[in-house]
Amino acid sequence: MKKIIVYTHSDCLLKDNGPNHPEKKERVQIILKSIQNISSIDIDIKNAPLADVRNIYLVHPSTHINNIFSLIPNSGLTGIEKEPYADTLLCPKSKKAILRSCGAGIAAADSLIRENEKRIFCAVRPPGHHAETVRANGFCFVNNVAVTARYLQSKYEINKIAIIDFDVHHGNGTQEIFFKDETVAYGSIHEFPLFPGTGSEQEKGMGNIFNAPILAGTEGKDFIKILENKILNNIDKFRPEIILISAGFDAHKRDPLAHINLESKDYYDLTKKIIEIANIHCQGRIISFLEGGYDLLALSESIKEHLLGLQEN
Repeated sequence: MKKIIVYTHSDCLLKDNGPNHPEKKERVQIILKSIQNISSIDIDIKNAPLADVRNIYLVHPSTHINNIFSLIPNSGLTGIEKEPYADTLLCPKSKKAILRSCGAGIAAADSLIRENEKRIFCAVRPPGHHAETVRANGFCFVNNVAVTARYLQSKYEINKIAIIDFDVHHGNGTQEIFFKDETVAYGSIHEFPLFPGTGSEQEKGMGNIFNAPILAGTEGKDFIKILENKILNNIDKFRPEIILISAGFDAHKRDPLAHINLESKDYYDLTKKIIEIANIHCQGRIISFLEGGYDLLALSESIKEHLLGLQEN
C-alpha cells in the first residue's frame, strides 16, 4: 500500500462564484472531510505553495495571465467570457486561489522527483483542464495539469508524459495546448455532445490525442471498458515516464451537469486500471488533479474510492 500526499490550501476556499454556481468552495471542503475520515490509507496533507508565475508562463503567455489578473475586481464578480458561457468568474480573492491550485501541481512534481513520492492528489480549485493557451473558460483560468507537465519536462528533463482525463467534459484546453506535441499523450473519455463541444475521435493531434466520446446514459462497466480500449491501451503503447490525471467526478449518476451513470465504486476500478499502466512504465508515479464533480455526496464518496485506488501497489 502506498502513502498518498494531498496538496491543498485554504486559499482555494476563497474563490467565490456567487450563489447557485456549481463550482463552489464546498467541493473542496467535502473532499477534505472525506479524506480525514479514511483511516485505512496513510495520507499526508500538505499546504500548496503559491505558483511562481514563471512556471505558468511555460504554458500561458505572460500577457494573457497579466490580463486575467488585471480583471480581478475589488468587489463583486467579473465574468471573463462572452455569452452563453459567462460563468467563468473572477472575485477579489481569485488570484491566490488560482496560484495555489497551480502551485499544488508544481509542489507535487517536486515531491515526485526529489522525495520519490509515488501517489499525489491535488485537492484544489479552480479547476484547469478547460483553460487553453490564451483562453480562460469552463470555470478554468490556468491549466494546472499542463503547467505541471511542462514543469516536469523543463526542470527535471522528463521526456514523455501522459495525461488521462476522466472528467465527463472534454478537456479542450489540455488538448489544445499539446495538440502538436508528441512528447505528451492526452487521452479523454467524456460525454459527447456536451460542453465544450470538442473531443471527437477525429481530433488526433500528432497521433498523441486519444478521444473516447461516449453517449448519455453510459453505465460504469461500459465506461471502464471504453477507457481501457480507446485510451489506456494507447497510453500503454506510448510508454510514459509519468502519468498525470485530470480527475473529474461528474460522470457520476448523481451529477447535475451531465448524464453518465457511474457509481462511486467505479472510480476505484478505473483508478486501479490507471495504476496498472503506471506500474509498468512510470515506476508507479502519478499526480492526480481535481477537475469537475458537482454533487457533494457523489464527490465525497467518489474521492474516497479514487484515493483507495491510488494507494494500491
